Amino acid sequence: MTAPDIQIDAAFDSGNIEVLAIAGATARLAIRKDTNSDFFQWFHFRVGNAAGRALELKLTGLAASAYPGGWPGYNAAVSEDREYWGRAASSYDPDEDGGTLTIRYQPAGDLAWFAYFAPYSWERHQDLIASTALADGVSHRVLGRSHDGRSIDCLDFGTGPKQVWLYARQHPGESMAEWWMEGALDCLTDPADPVGRALRQHCTFHVVPNANPDGSVRGNLRTNSLGVNLNREWNNPTAEQSPEVLAIRAAMDATGVDFAMDVHGDEAIPAVFLAGFEGIPSANSEQQGGFDRYKAILDRRTPDFQTKLGYPVSGPGRANLAMSTNQLAERFGAVSMTLEMPFKDNHDLPDLAQGWSPERSAQLGRDCMAALLEWLDA
Repeated sequence: MTAPDIQIDAAFDSGNIEVLAIAGATARLAIRKDTNSDFFQWFHFRVGNAAGRALELKLTGLAASAYPGGWPGYNAAVSEDREYWGRAASSYDPDEDGGTLTIRYQPAGDLAWFAYFAPYSWERHQDLIASTALADGVSHRVLGRSHDGRSIDCLDFGTGPKQVWLYARQHPGESMAEWWMEGALDCLTDPADPVGRALRQHCTFHVVPNANPDGSVRGNLRTNSLGVNLNREWNNPTAEQSPEVLAIRAAMDATGVDFAMDVHGDEAIPAVFLAGFEGIPSANSEQQGGFDRYKAILDRRTPDFQTKLGYPVSGPGRANLAMSTNQLAERFGAVSMTLEMPFKDNHDLPDLAQGWSPERSAQLGRDCMAALLEWLDA
């Protein structure tokens, strides 16, 4: 008897796939574009009727995706229990069907979930907010609402004079950023962690684990529900287009900012790196020295960080003030930075089973907090 066709669906939180054709254990698929936008790269779907079958899943049309350079050398994330995320062998052919990523995997059970990176659900976000808000000395506030009405959650704690802002997922498909938040918050709120205890004495923290909840739930890569890239809105956010940024920036204006980290993921570069604020109009050597010193400390503290690969540096006066790192450095004189983690793997320290993973993202969050304490002490 002929085996039934596999079943594919994505009608769930952060789900994204379009089924073009299914034949047996093979499927031809396409990634849906971000809401009201032409960006696309994030995918997340479930395959059923899969037990013991050699799946061949072809994601087509990828030459037109947001970052075509992200597909060569990339292996899709896969899970059968939605807890442990490994990697499925994948290959990219730019000449097949408008650019095709072929994912091959043989599940043990009937179900397997595939995603661009291990998803961080809105439900897990609620759990993170709830558990952290119960920690000693932590208070929670809603800075504002997204276009779809979801809360922009902020966790505040610490008694020190330094105002530190940590925020993530302006680009919602970069889910490693909220896994990083789990590690950072675990360090900062664990009463037995000496790094967290010392940092809470030095600093007052304001932590926004998800700055773009609508895009996260809708399965977007880069935009909110209006098709707006939030990290190009910081010079002039509006209630109509970017209420998320408007709310966060207003809260920052109320507290001031001494140190800020905007947490992201990069599709193409197989490394962890920092981007700074070079090129802002008010650039000075002391502020730049603070950034360079933090980068050097992090490079020494963890082999998962490096300084050779990264983004080009803006020339004098050419920084884009619509991006949060540049805006905060210019607006407050802050030492601000963008942290980037890979969708692929850290090629200096590869993990064949998981690539870059939720666990490594969380560990990097802890390492970044330890580096912050050393930076402050120095």
